[in-house]
Order: sequence, then C-alpha cells, then structure tokens
Amino acid sequence: MNGRTARRYEVHGTVQGVGFRPFVHRLAADLGVDGSVRNAGGFVVIEAAAPAAVLTAFAGRLRTEAPPRARVTRVAVRDLAMSPAPVGAGFAIAESAAHPSAARDFPPDIATCDDCLRELFDPLDRRFRYPFTNCTNCGPRATIIDDLPYDRTRTAMGAFPLCRRCRAEYTDPLDRRFHAEPVACPDCGPRLAWLPGGEPRPGRRAEAPGAQPVGEEALRAAVAVIAAGGIVAVKGLGGYQLVCDATDEDAVRRLRQRKHRWTKPLAVMVRDLRAAAGLAYPTATEKHLLTSPAAPIVLLTARAHSRPATAAGLHPGTRRIGLFLPYTPLHHLLLHDLDRPLVVTSGNRSQEPIVIDDDTAPDRLGGIADGFLRHDRAIRARYDDSVTQVLGRRESVVRRARGYAPEPMRLPVAAPGPLLAVGAELKHTFALADRGRVVLGPHTGDLEDADTLTAFRGNLAHLTRLEAITPVYIAHDLHPGYLSTQEAGRLPARSRIPVQHHHAHVASCAAEHGLTGPFIGVAYDGLGLGDDGTLWGGEILVADLAGYRRFGRFGTAPMPGGAAAVRRPARMALGYLYGAEDLDETDRGGPGIGGPRWEGACTAGPFLDRLPATEVRTVRRMVERGVNAPLASSAGRLFDAVSSLLGLRDDAGYEAEAAIALEAAADPRERGELAWRLQRREGLLVYDLRPTLRDLLAGVADGRSVPCLAARFHNTVVAVTVAMAEEAARETGLGDVCLSGGVFQNRRIATGVASALRRTGLHPRLNRLVPANDGGISYGQAAVAACLLKGR
Repeated sequence: MNGRTARRYEVHGTVQGVGFRPFVHRLAADLGVDGSVRNAGGFVVIEAAAPAAVLTAFAGRLRTEAPPRARVTRVAVRDLAMSPAPVGAGFAIAESAAHPSAARDFPPDIATCDDCLRELFDPLDRRFRYPFTNCTNCGPRATIIDDLPYDRTRTAMGAFPLCRRCRAEYTDPLDRRFHAEPVACPDCGPRLAWLPGGEPRPGRRAEAPGAQPVGEEALRAAVAVIAAGGIVAVKGLGGYQLVCDATDEDAVRRLRQRKHRWTKPLAVMVRDLRAAAGLAYPTATEKHLLTSPAAPIVLLTARAHSRPATAAGLHPGTRRIGLFLPYTPLHHLLLHDLDRPLVVTSGNRSQEPIVIDDDTAPDRLGGIADGFLRHDRAIRARYDDSVTQVLGRRESVVRRARGYAPEPMRLPVAAPGPLLAVGAELKHTFALADRGRVVLGPHTGDLEDADTLTAFRGNLAHLTRLEAITPVYIAHDLHPGYLSTQEAGRLPARSRIPVQHHHAHVASCAAEHGLTGPFIGVAYDGLGLGDDGTLWGGEILVADLAGYRRFGRFGTAPMPGGAAAVRRPARMALGYLYGAEDLDETDRGGPGIGGPRWEGACTAGPFLDRLPATEVRTVRRMVERGVNAPLASSAGRLFDAVSSLLGLRDDAGYEAEAAIALEAAADPRERGELAWRLQRREGLLVYDLRPTLRDLLAGVADGRSVPCLAARFHNTVVAVTVAMAEEAARETGLGDVCLSGGVFQNRRIATGVASALRRTGLHPRLNRLVPANDGGISYGQAAVAACLLKGR
C-alpha cells in the first residue's frame, strides 16, 4: 500500500449527538487521512488509511481532542487488509448503520453554546432571535431521539426537512453545524405559537378572536402576559414549564394557589452569573455548575436582601434558593425581553408528572396558566430540570434529570445479563444495566398514583428501546406496597431480586466510588422496609455489594397514624414523647457509650399546650394501645419531630419540609451538643433518643434560642454518627464509610460527619452524581443485583 497502513477503529462511549463525526472528519483532514466515519448502533466506526505514524497520532487525538460533551470509553483497533480509500480520496461521513449488539450511549440535552448565543442576538444573523438555534455543540438530544444510530430521521426533527441554506451548513465539513442533527432556522425549523388560556384577571382584557399568533408575535404575547403579572406555560426541552415574574409577590402567590404547591421552594432562572450574584452568594464551584453544559438548578445560599427584590414566597423556611441560567434560546429570549428573574417550575399540578403533550396541556394546565407558549417540535421523552448542590467543594446531585440523564455510569461488578432496577417510591428513578454499564432513567416524581406510573412506563419503554435492552432480571424494593415493586411483579423476567432499601442506599454510594469490598454503611432517611418487617431509617450497616448485616440503629418511636405522621411532624413529636424506645434494659455486655443517662419524663408542657387537646389525647391513646402507630428507627422522622418541638413546623406541605426548616434555623457558629447515649440492644448498637429529647426540651424551658438548640441537635447527630461508625470500624477493621439517604442532603450533617470521620482516620464517601435520596435507589439496586447474580 505504498507505505500506507489501513485500520478500522470502533470508538465506544458517548460519541453520538456530540459532534464526534464532524470532529473526526476535521481531524482526518488535518492529518491527511483518507477514509470514512459512520455511526453504528451506539458507537462510531472509522476506516482510515495513512502512514502508520500518522494513524498513531490520529488514534491518540481521538481521545485527547474529542468534543467537550463526548466521552470516549474504549477504542478497538484492527488492521485492514485493504485500504478503504485511495491516496488523496479524502475523508467522508458515511451513512449510519444499525448494530443492535453494541452499547448505545447517547448524550443528554446540552445548554446553548456561546456561538449560538451570539447569533441569537446578532441582528445581522439569519437566526437572529430564532428560539431553536443550535449546533453540534449544543441543543436537544435525549428529549428528541426516536432511535439509534443518531441521525436526523430518527429524531423529532425528521418532521422538518432542511432548507437549502441549512443543508449547505449540514454538509459543509468546515461549518460547526456539519451533521448537527437538530439544525434548523426560521425558514425550515420549528416555530412558536401562542394559545391564550386561564381565567381573565381583574383589569386584564380578554384575547380578541382571530388567528393564533406565531413566531415573534407569539413570544411577544407571552412576554406581555408575564410582565403584567400572569403565568405562562412554556413548552421546554423535556416538558412544559410554568413561568412568572419572580419579583411579583401576587404572581408567585397565584402560582402556588393554582399549582397547589403551597410551601415547596420554587426555582428561579436568572439571565447570567451577575444576576445570580444579586440573589445569592455562588462559590467558584457553584458558578461552574451554573454555566456547565448541563445547566442544572443549583441550590445556593440566598441573599437576605436580593437585587432586585424577589417575592418573599419563593423559598419559605430555607436560606437556600434554587437558581439556574437559561439553557435554551427560548429561555434566553424570555430573560432578555423581561429583564428580571423568572420563576421557572415544572409544568404540572403538585404530585403529577410534568406535561409533555400539546393536546393534553390545556386540560392539565388550563387552570394554572394564563396562556401557552408552545411549538411544533415533539418531545419524545419526559425530562424535568436537574437539581444539584455543593457539599464541601464537590458537587452532589439532588435530582438527576435533564443534562445528566441518561449519561451512562459504571457498575463495579458487571451484570451477567440485562437487568432492570425499578427503584423505590419517592423521587422515583429506574436503572437499566447490561454488563458493567448502567443507565439511570430521568427523575419521574413520587410514584404514588396512576398518572406517575404511566409516566414511568413511558420513560421505561422509550429508554429500553433506545438502549436495546430487554431485561432478564429485575431488582426491586422489599416494600410490597410500592407501585414500583408491584410493577416488577407484572414484568416478565427470569429472576426477580429483592433489595433492602437501606442496603440499596449505601450500595449506591459504594458503587459510585467503585468499592466492591466490605465497608461501613450509614443510611439515614425517612422510611424504608427492613428485612425484619419493621420500618428502618437510621441504620449503621456492615456491608458489601452482595449483602449486609445491621450493626446499629436509631432508637424507635411510633408513627401515630402512619403516613399522617409524615405529613404532620407534631404527631411524630408526640410519638417520641409518649413512645420513644426504652433502652434502660440493656444487654449485659457493659455500659452504654456517650452522655448522661435518661432520668424521668420530658418537660414538654409548652409544646403540648400549643396543640389541640383532642389531638394530644387521641395520639397518646394510639401510642399506648399500639393502634395504627408502627414503630420506626428513622433519622428523618426524628428531624421532623425536633422541628416541631422547637416550633418550626407542625405540618409539612412537602416531604422533608420540617427537616429543611430545622437546618435553616441552626446557628452556624454553635458548637455545643445535646445529651446523648449509645446502648447495646439485642446485639445492636442503638442511639437512645431520650437524653437528647429531654435536653432539647430543657433548653426550650430555660429560654435557649431556637437557632442554638437546632444547631446543637445537628451537632449531636454528627457526634452520634461518628461514634457509631468508629465502633463499627473498631470491631471490623474497616475504614471506608459510605454515607447515603436523604438526610445526607442536609449540608450541615453531610459535611459535619464527613469532616469528623476524616479526623478519626476513617474514609467517608458521599454520593456525587447519583442522588443520596431515593432517586439513587435504582442505581444501588442494580449494583446489588449484579453482584448477587455474579455470585450465582
């Protein structure tokens, strides 16, 4: 071959939908390589001919110079007997080919890049103010894909034939829209439309009958409604969003009333980092997250006096505000034209899945929105906005959705066959695994009704088709009442693997860090069914991915009314006062570890006087008789109870509201602790809650401030956790401590425990890209199931 070598490269990873083929084309042209590149299933095939030294450089640069959103995991190389192209033939992008046996990675949606943003606001550019501007470096991906290989005809953009000028860009190797599948312009792409809706407000004129405004007119209509204090349902990337003026107290109040979202914080979109700094105090890491291609909602410390002044009802009960930047051209246009922070929240009623269908949007959102700003590009998969925060100096994802999902992750132990993990109930996600690769589906919401179950089934069907995975094994929670568990029973499978809830929590953390050997697991959350049939939630485990044993726990207390105690923390507080576990009868193994012993009854007069007498009497009878008052060893429920005892939250409008208020109230300067004690009970190390509660109530009676007592309670939980982990390490010789469960989204607890463990010489691990809350359960289930199946 006249000194030339011919080779075939298979490039695996996230290499479709990220501009990888155009990148390969430019690289080949730069090096003088002849041949072709094409998509094949979920990977890229390159056939190349050039001198051997040139091909070596070519192969190296495939990894080191790949596009920003590409992720090359493996490059398989083999020599070809014949050159794929004669000398000087050049390099081509060939037609894609299916390859069903390959891993099928595809990227999440990507926030608008700087180049497209410049075009959006350039009056001389033909895409000036075009709300669907994109290129190979940005735009919709996961939300428009129908099937792989990733080509325009296999996306929602197949309905929009390219115009002459867009086709010229699409086929020009030197253009940044070269083979950008969602490419569009005002002449050939999607366009906006305005549909009035909602009840007319006082002083608002009804829309005159006539043709439906489209394009720029539709955008102006939406801007006018928002500016006048209205609420607009905007069709976003992964579903409808409800948008209103974040500085308008009446608009925010009206949104909460109509959406039935009474107290849960609302996310706020701001124009840029400068605007974010007017509302919060973003750190360097948080600024990086705000401007990242994923563009998540980032939980930031809010300014007491924001600039401009925002509505007081945005984030009641917490010092943190969820901010994010525009991530589509349409968002950029809205922020530019309105020039103020905007509430941008999920387009749904509370507890319902986000709306994605144009036909059902007026029915679902008609009672909320004063108008609909929609477009004619279909949404193929439901993706809510992701939420993240910074713990210490590192990211910790709270809700994994748009911008993160469905980017694949690794399993430390490869699954021996296709595996589906159906997750839990709250903050639901599912996971699909095959061999060492796992894909987490996007956040669905709380899986508690038929609508959310339908959304779960739709996302699962879409992702299983794209991934070409037909599950042979199904992992699920132990709780038979979860809809996810019931769904697992209906799906065909060779084997179903039950995974205990808290084992899945700590396994999610261990697997994310690549741990396969034994570790100490700390699982603190609201509730999960234990393998003994009782409710757990404050657990110290000695575990590996295949199994665990319970080493320690929080003391139990009854939950009067079951789920009613979750919605009303005051009931949970009464449960602790009247039924906290009596640990004075301990094993004969020696004295307890920790602070002074519990003596006498709690001084709870002021708390009891605040509650209706009938409620107090009723709950006391329920506890004494053991009627509808299941026992739980839950850390999350303890936080709820303490929040109520301190007068912060007697009722919760959303899950964890009371605990969030307790964290917000804590004085960051306070270093003291409340009394605490550890005891041995039936072979377990148990945190006796009664000394802590007595000391807390004595502090209230003595007039200590709520911030002081809230901080001391947090410090006590940190001290107790470290003492229990140290004891587990002493007995087992283990050093890795995996911290997971929703309680570890509390920044004071997560950073406090991690720092204290490091000082003792132990190695704490926290969830990072997988949520510590129940949104990470499916990943933990997949890790456990894969290990168990491998062991078989």
